[in-house]
Amino acid sequence: MKDKRTYKDRSEYLIKAVYARRKRVRAMAVEYKGGKCEGCGYHRCLDALEFHHKDPAQKDFSISSKGYTRSWTRVKTELDKCTILCANCHRELHSKLAASSGNARVISGLSQGNPS
Repeated sequence: MKDKRTYKDRSEYLIKAVYARRKRVRAMAVEYKGGKCEGCGYHRCLDALEFHHKDPAQKDFSISSKGYTRSWTRVKTELDKCTILCANCHRELHSKLAASSGNARVISGLSQGNPS
C-alpha cells in the first residue's frame, strides 16, 4: 500500500517536532545553568528566565533567537558564555549597561517607559 502522506502533513509534523525539541532544549538549558535567576533567585516560570551573554563580543548566537536548531553540545558551549537572569534582572542589567556607556537616549527612554 502506498504512503498517503502529503507535503502539508509532513510540514505540519516537522513544525511540531521542531517546536517540541526547542522546548526540551530550553528546559535543558535552564537546568544546565542552575534553574534560577543568578540575580535574585527567581525560578517559578521557565519562560521568564533569559540568557545574558557576559561578553557580547564572544557571542556566536542567541540561545533562544529565531528558532535555530543546534546540537546540545553547541548550545552548552554558548551557555557557558552566559548568565541566566529573570526578565526583570535582565532589563535592569541592560539599563545599567546603557547608563555606564553614556547612552543618554536609551537611559531617558527607559526612565520614561519608552523602549526606543
